[in-house]
Amino acid sequence: MISIIIPVYGDAHTLPRCLAAIAAQAERDFEVIIVDDGSTPPVERIEVPGLTKIRWFRRPHAGAPAARNFGAAQASGAYLLFCDADVVLVSRALAAFKRALVEHLDVSYAYASFRFGWKRFAALPFDADRLRRMPYIHTTSLLRRVDFPGFDPSLQRFQDWDLWLTMLMRGKSGVPVHETLFTIVHTRGTMSRWLPSFVYQLPWKTRRVRAYERARERLFRKHGISA
Repeated sequence: MISIIIPVYGDAHTLPRCLAAIAAQAERDFEVIIVDDGSTPPVERIEVPGLTKIRWFRRPHAGAPAARNFGAAQASGAYLLFCDADVVLVSRALAAFKRALVEHLDVSYAYASFRFGWKRFAALPFDADRLRRMPYIHTTSLLRRVDFPGFDPSLQRFQDWDLWLTMLMRGKSGVPVHETLFTIVHTRGTMSRWLPSFVYQLPWKTRRVRAYERARERLFRKHGISA
């Protein structure tokens, strides 16, 4: 079974669309675990046709990594899929992710191409050196639960990159799925943001670029990576 874990904080107006897409999945062996990360007001529970295995939890606000770890601790599935409330899966997504892990028993997770608004990000071949240099694998990937090490709650950025680097240090790798399996609906307050690559090459640095570089330096120190 696949356990789909959805952390929600604050603006949850995209959640119904996210859940409707999950309900439309061709693969039916899954459960949904929603973790309200201390939203004010609390996230309203909704009924979604087609979703029978769904559980709702509420806990004090501690950030997305802690909420995901809490959800993983409640999971019953052999596979974990972390899916933010602004992610909309295509109907074949779960089946394609699961097929990749069934066909590649030597890897620990499967990751896919996706869209962030209008921008498409292709699933690149797995490469350990590339992973040490740049974050190119999205959080919404299917993991074998037995290999999941947990997210680092102390990190404010790059929690997904840190997860894949931690698994790499333990000898774990992933396999790409060369299909566009989900779209991130870009909304105010989303946990994920993207800037065009040329912004980081400008002679002046914006506040977001400086924050990006500080977070990257911290991650490199943690994993012993030379800049």
